[in-house]
Amino acid sequence: MSDAGPIEGAPAPAFSMPASGGRTVSLDGLKGKPFLLYFYPKADTPGCTKQACGIQEALPQLGKLGLTVIGVSPDKLPPIEKFARKYNLEFPLASDEDHAVAAAYGTWVEKSMYGKTYMGMERSSFLVDAAGRVARVWRKVKPEAHAAEVLQAAQALK
Repeated sequence: MSDAGPIEGAPAPAFSMPASGGRTVSLDGLKGKPFLLYFYPKADTPGCTKQACGIQEALPQLGKLGLTVIGVSPDKLPPIEKFARKYNLEFPLASDEDHAVAAAYGTWVEKSMYGKTYMGMERSSFLVDAAGRVARVWRKVKPEAHAAEVLQAAQALK
C-alpha cells in the first residue's frame, strides 16, 4: 500500500476512533458489515455541512442497504458533538485528531491556499464491503453530489 491509501479491492486499513454520542468506531466493530468511511476537512463549515446533511438525508435508504456511515475529521470531539447536534446527524462522526487514520487512508495531504502550503484533510470517501475490502474510492469529493453517488455504489454491493 502506498501513501495514496488503499485502492479498490484492497483490505481496508484498521482504525479505531472516538466518535459523537460517546461511541467508538473501529474496523473490528464493523466486521461483516458494509460501511462508508468519509473524510471531511472541518466540522460545521459550508462544504462539510452540505455533505453531512446530504448523507443524513440519504441515511434511511443507506440503512435499508445495511450500510453504516462514519464521518471522519481532524477536529476534537467537542466541535464534532456540536456539529452533530446542530444538524441532527444520527451517524457517528469520528475524531482523527492525530491524523493516523487519515494517513492510513491517504487523505492527510498537502494542500495550498493563498500561496501557502499546509497539511489538511482531503475530502475523500471509501466504501468498504462486508468482507472488509475497499469496494469504491472517491477522491476530492463534491459535497452536493456525494450522497447520491454513495447510494448508487451501495446498491451495487447488494
